[in-house]
Amino acid sequence: MTRGSNDDVPVDLFVIGGGINGCGIARDAAGRGLSVALAEQGDLASATSSASTKLFHGGLRYLEYFEFRLVREALIEREVLLAAMPHISWPMRFVLPYHKDMRFEAETPTSRLLGVVMPWMKGRRPAWLIRLGLFLYDHLGGRRILPGTATVDLARDPAGAPLQDRFSHAYEYSDCWVEDSRLVVLNARDAAACGAEILVRTEVVSARVEDGLWTLVLRDADTGETATRRARMAVNAAGPWVEQVLRGTLGIDTGEGVRLVRGSHIVTRRLYDHDKCYFFQGEDGRIIFAIPYETDFTLIGTTDADHTDASVRPECTPEERDYLLRFASAYFRTPVTADDVVWTYSGVRPLYDDGASSATAATRDYVLSVDTAAGAPLLTVFGGKITTYRRLAESALDKIAPFFDAVPGPWTAGVALPGGDFPVDGVAELIAELQAAYPFLDAAWARRLVRAYGTEAADMLGDARSDADLGRPFGASLTEREVRWLMEREFARRAEDVVWRRSKLGLRLSADAIAALDAFMTGSAAGAGADRAAASGL
Repeated sequence: MTRGSNDDVPVDLFVIGGGINGCGIARDAAGRGLSVALAEQGDLASATSSASTKLFHGGLRYLEYFEFRLVREALIEREVLLAAMPHISWPMRFVLPYHKDMRFEAETPTSRLLGVVMPWMKGRRPAWLIRLGLFLYDHLGGRRILPGTATVDLARDPAGAPLQDRFSHAYEYSDCWVEDSRLVVLNARDAAACGAEILVRTEVVSARVEDGLWTLVLRDADTGETATRRARMAVNAAGPWVEQVLRGTLGIDTGEGVRLVRGSHIVTRRLYDHDKCYFFQGEDGRIIFAIPYETDFTLIGTTDADHTDASVRPECTPEERDYLLRFASAYFRTPVTADDVVWTYSGVRPLYDDGASSATAATRDYVLSVDTAAGAPLLTVFGGKITTYRRLAESALDKIAPFFDAVPGPWTAGVALPGGDFPVDGVAELIAELQAAYPFLDAAWARRLVRAYGTEAADMLGDARSDADLGRPFGASLTEREVRWLMEREFARRAEDVVWRRSKLGLRLSADAIAALDAFMTGSAAGAGADRAAASGL
């Protein structure tokens, strides 16, 4: 870690955690004029925020738990976010096949109510209840862009072709896809553009209050060097490690905590040809999605299992993989087998511990807690979901603002993230413009760049007139120029940052190609560090 000249000048806000909540809060706060620093112990979005099901959605099944405020907020946010990032988010239609054996998972409030009012319906999800839920889903959030619910005849619609003949009709509704890890990185970039300092691979090893300020000791994960920073207020947005940071790093005793829930996904070969998603309901009451993924694949998930230790890296277990395979095979005409699986991933959701009876029933809502007992204010973020990250950040600033003078009001609604300054329906036009300006790009390459960088794709390509002008090729259309862009502007340090979080090119690159990319990046980073040291006279 390079000690800068401003290390002894306290910042207003020091954010611990570079997931979506930490980066969202840093962006909002920096945009309001607060001085902000953020430290992430690994890469941005290296934990929960890159392991989601990658949806901006209201959470249809949360209606069964009477989480109406959360669902309404999330439904409204879908379209706010879609308009601000049409390159990394886009509308999708979800097909929900109906069958008479649909059941609730365990005991939900809705299931209990039905069991009293209609004892013969106990445990079942009747068709009228699904239609009611979809009606609420269409109208709770004031939908303006996304189309509403429709009924689908699976015997006639292409969505019925991959499914078993026993499914005759379905309901179709709207939600949105989002590239989750790119969402985090673009929030960090915008925070930096507003003046925030973003420190990746930097662990906060201890923090104590001295003279009314937080004094934080930071350690560079690559070099082991340490530095001290001071802040008027700290924000604990450490996700799965929020309790560990709260009690260990910050030394705060609290009765609040999180319930760690592991969600695992499998990625298979492409299972069907159309671009719609499936919402499958199991006889055990749980639901999974099957979603078109990265053109040539299908994403299936997720599971809900308690995860006892944040220090244990989450992995999709063989049992979870087989559960998802059996679940999907109960719907698809052709069974999905382990041979179809090309990749798995798993993340830990740090849900607020509300004492729920099961991992599935635990609330997805967030709780923001302010503590001043240590002598300087601390905001801790419990829970949350990716769809409501921007609203969570606004709520966090409502709690932060009283500790500072004349903090401006909310500003992020409708403000585009980097590269997102074009219409929601403008992707095809942007791809055509990019290919016209750079004729050496084929359709797939141009589409990938637009979906990653939006209007900045041309900035990244610069004055290139052929692919040779983009420097060393690493495979799967990844070039030296793009890698350097990611290192210089998007905080990437290692190959895994590039191929699994800034993109999903890891699905297409060999282990040898990824190793060559990593050697290039570490060598380039070492050279850049030597240049900085020489320039500073060290």
